[in-house]
Amino acid sequence: MRPLALVLASALVAAACGGGEDTAGNAPAGPPQRGGELTVLEDAAFGGGWPTGLDPATNSTGGANLSQMGAIYGGLFNLKANDDGSNAKAVPNQAEGYKMLDGGKTVKITIRDGIRFTDGTPMDAKAVAFNFRRAVGSPCTCAPIWPLEKNGITTEGERTVVLNFTRPFAPVINAFPVTNVNWIVSPTALRKMGEKKFKITPVGAGPFTVVTNKLSSELVLKRNPNYFKKGRPYLDRLTIKSIGGDQPAYQALLAGQADAYLGMNTEPLIEQARSGNQLTVATQPPTSPYVIQLNTKAKPFDNQRAREAIYYATDFDAIAKGLFKDRYPVSQGFTGPGGLFHHEKVPGYREHNPQRARQIVNQLGGLTVNLGTLENYVAIQVMTALQTQWQKAGIKVNIKKYELSTLVQEFNNGNWQAMLQTAGAWDPAAGVGVAFRFSNDSPFSGVNDQKLDGLLNGATATLDNAERDRLYQQASKHISDQAYAPFGLAFAPTNLAVDGVHGPGLTTKIPPIVVNSAVIWDEVWRTR
Repeated sequence: MRPLALVLASALVAAACGGGEDTAGNAPAGPPQRGGELTVLEDAAFGGGWPTGLDPATNSTGGANLSQMGAIYGGLFNLKANDDGSNAKAVPNQAEGYKMLDGGKTVKITIRDGIRFTDGTPMDAKAVAFNFRRAVGSPCTCAPIWPLEKNGITTEGERTVVLNFTRPFAPVINAFPVTNVNWIVSPTALRKMGEKKFKITPVGAGPFTVVTNKLSSELVLKRNPNYFKKGRPYLDRLTIKSIGGDQPAYQALLAGQADAYLGMNTEPLIEQARSGNQLTVATQPPTSPYVIQLNTKAKPFDNQRAREAIYYATDFDAIAKGLFKDRYPVSQGFTGPGGLFHHEKVPGYREHNPQRARQIVNQLGGLTVNLGTLENYVAIQVMTALQTQWQKAGIKVNIKKYELSTLVQEFNNGNWQAMLQTAGAWDPAAGVGVAFRFSNDSPFSGVNDQKLDGLLNGATATLDNAERDRLYQQASKHISDQAYAPFGLAFAPTNLAVDGVHGPGLTTKIPPIVVNSAVIWDEVWRTR
């Protein structure tokens, strides 16, 4: 801990002397160059853990492994944006295009002609439909929640897949980049190898192929020579390594032991990187506010009074100012300014009032809370601050940190009380969006409310964005009125890269579709 303290202290001094601005896109990169290799680091507690392998249908942490999955499989659709993160859109990649018919009840997706998996077999409609059927209902946290009709996945000719829904489902395309239906495996390779071997050396049609895969440790990839985009990818080799946190990752970059780090959370280290000239710094547009999930299905939060005490005891404005110098905006709802349908304020939201919180706690005869969170710098800092605030209101707090795989298990067993998590995505209906945290159908929700489910389902059932916006505002107010979960600062992670590395989502800004943004690996290159 002492070396960490020294590093953070020196970082704060350096930050005080620096400009504190992101360096993403500050200098013209010039035309992309072909060749070279890249070593990319990811935090073992999140994106750097893939304990169940990299088969989209069996990878239980797939939503955190966007880098690995995108590099191997590419994706039917990608989320792209201007370099500053604006004008984000889900655009066809391996898909050639799509049509929304019957008011959103039918979706036809056409696959580009001539794409082949790296085993030489065609990536056609039959292969994609096979993947869709396999992905729906899979154990991956990123499995789609489609309102499918019976036998609702069919094909039309050799290149078109047809989805038939029981009701309109507007966010289906926006959700593709963060759901496992986006990553298409070779059915032939899967059958030949079996799931056990396939999850180690999966076969896709993406920009890179697997050389070696040490689960939750190191993934070595090489260029796919038959990639469907001529001249891509630019890199010859890509290695993704797991590392035990922000500090060792930062030191590895400065020591020349790695070329990029995805998802930096430690604010003093981010400030130091901004103040120096050694690294490109790209802080992504915030889309996912922190939320204190309260399990209303179990004591003590089956009692609304207990939930109200948490609202009144919580001061996210003070946390944002004291810990993060107001760099990250505070949201009262499940959207952030980098995403769709964002509104900062919610009418009637319970503001910080510690005296009122203490009064409720006394009326309840005391309140003890077990609060957990994912093990990363920002989450732990926020959780510790919440513990202090709640204790001042007379609430006893026990805190616990989890790695992603064990956190998933905690939600699945249903015995949790309160969790500090992120809720939201670029599109609220995609990824770790509002339904993921609040719908009764989700294992990661602590709420069972038919009215709220109706509002959320209604927002996904219209192609009219103004109507979607109105329904999401109603859902935010309903969550607030019922005191289901206080929302907080909309934090966004930072990606770091050494000089000479360039690429969308890595050294430019793309709104995060889960927690981290998705790097477009076939466009990443380095100056040689």
